[in-house]
Amino acid sequence: MTCVGGLLLIMDRSAPRADGFTLTPLATAATTSSIEAIFRTTTELDRKRWQAIVIHHSGSSVSDADSIAREHQSRGSKGLGHHFIIGNGRKMDDGELYVGYRWQDQAPGAHAGGAKGPWYNQHAISICLVGDGNRQKFTPAQLARLEHLISTLCTELKIPRDRVVLARDIAPVSGPGKLFPEAWLRESLGR
Repeated sequence: MTCVGGLLLIMDRSAPRADGFTLTPLATAATTSSIEAIFRTTTELDRKRWQAIVIHHSGSSVSDADSIAREHQSRGSKGLGHHFIIGNGRKMDDGELYVGYRWQDQAPGAHAGGAKGPWYNQHAISICLVGDGNRQKFTPAQLARLEHLISTLCTELKIPRDRVVLARDIAPVSGPGKLFPEAWLRESLGR
């Protein structure tokens, strides 16, 4: 049995897990792109777990769930560390929302570092914008999707809007980049 367990562990590391589903960009959808679909998770929605939202960037202008999952796996994670990814029109459609397996399974993230990282990984929803916010602005479609997703999550899960933070607020990183419109976000959240 120990050999079987070891084999399963090796197999788990051999392929990054990035299974999930996508929702079409808001600009091309007839309605809100069925955002409610994010609440039809494979595991019962864990409303008590989710107490914050952290916004990240991928650090690369050309990324998707698979490439980010491979990067996370190379750092020791068992696949995609984020719950959601929002595309920028390169490897994913502009404003496309990818719903990752961690959200589907209501599993902790693997996205936060720093002293408070363990708490944020356990209790915060991770949203990653594809792009490098230190070199280029995010697209209007990405920002519209981000605002819609945050609003939906905060309302449904009763997350206080002051618990929506940037990765740089909780760890010594630059994410989501110096070009991320923080003032716009604060205004759109009403704080």
